[in-house]
Amino acid sequence: MTTSATTGVLGGDWRADVTPWGEVVPWDGSPALAWHVAADDRWHSPAGEVAVRQIRVSGAPVFETRLRIPGGDAVQRVWSVADGGGRTIVEVTNDSPLPIACALTRRDLLTVRPPADVPIEGIALPAPAIVLPIGHRASVTVALDHRGAGAGPLPPRSASAEATARGWVAFAERASRFVGPDSAMGEALVAARAEVALGGAPDPDDDPVGHLLAIGELVRLGELRDDVHLDAVAGAVHAIARREGWDVDGALDAAATVLARRGEQRAGRDLARIVAGRRSSAPPEPADATGVRVVAAVERRLVRGGQLFPDGIPPSWRGVDLEAHGLVAGPASTLSFALRWHGSNAAVLWEIGGAAVELRAPAVDPAWRTRDRQGEALWRVGR
Repeated sequence: MTTSATTGVLGGDWRADVTPWGEVVPWDGSPALAWHVAADDRWHSPAGEVAVRQIRVSGAPVFETRLRIPGGDAVQRVWSVADGGGRTIVEVTNDSPLPIACALTRRDLLTVRPPADVPIEGIALPAPAIVLPIGHRASVTVALDHRGAGAGPLPPRSASAEATARGWVAFAERASRFVGPDSAMGEALVAARAEVALGGAPDPDDDPVGHLLAIGELVRLGELRDDVHLDAVAGAVHAIARREGWDVDGALDAAATVLARRGEQRAGRDLARIVAGRRSSAPPEPADATGVRVVAAVERRLVRGGQLFPDGIPPSWRGVDLEAHGLVAGPASTLSFALRWHGSNAAVLWEIGGAAVELRAPAVDPAWRTRDRQGEALWRVGR
């Protein structure tokens, strides 16, 4: 991981970046919250260490950063909860056979027990740093209050990192869900949608494609209803209508979905004429896309313009059952489908929500085209 990600609570204003080494950098300009570990050999500062690894738990804004120390790892987790007006929780676990100490660079933290008031030797830290001892296989938990309430006791029973991650997955799956051989694709959808929900849409003047893709996702997630700025949508469409690119294709489809949800039929027809004159292009691997473009890269590999697997089934997916729910199949249509393999062939089961749409696939018997709401066809995979 090379870029920062976002933490915060939906419905609240407080946000912070979480760096690849686990430092929490609030957007309000208040001091960053960094962590340092005193192990058996020396002080370890994650920002300057090579053996630092970070993941998002299930793709959610729950960040687990591992720092190598003698005999194991110091494991930090960062996540935000809505309790008490909003808190960002930092948990550090000693996954090694020897005791350690963790220094944190802010004193205005909520803690389970008062921090040790001892001098910090062997490392230069900001004056307000505190030190918390952590025994073998033990953990310490602190929290940063989003309202700036200052130091004090940490109330019990906040949502755990795992429960928070499950909540974010459920939130992201309001739009669509993918269950298949590549779990990273499903996690990429969760991560991209969480970043959009917390960070908002890019400025339409700076990134009109990203703006349309993000607005489309926020509408699908139910996060934008009456406050969709249609003037900005129209301006972004005008800015990219003559551009080429798979992400432009996805952005125009996202705009069509937004217009359909808002009942803008005339604007929708104008946009449909623009789209009809374009030649759709294949998206890259999801790992090669960034930001909200990841969603388009994932979903447009599965369905594009009512066509299932328009670029073929990836060889690594052959023989593996998979399913997807809530994909965009048209401005006012959604598609859920599943593949169930029978030897070298597969049955495709589908269900269409919203307006009827012609569903087709290049690897299916050419006679198979349907506008049925649901059904099943034999997928004759010959390539």
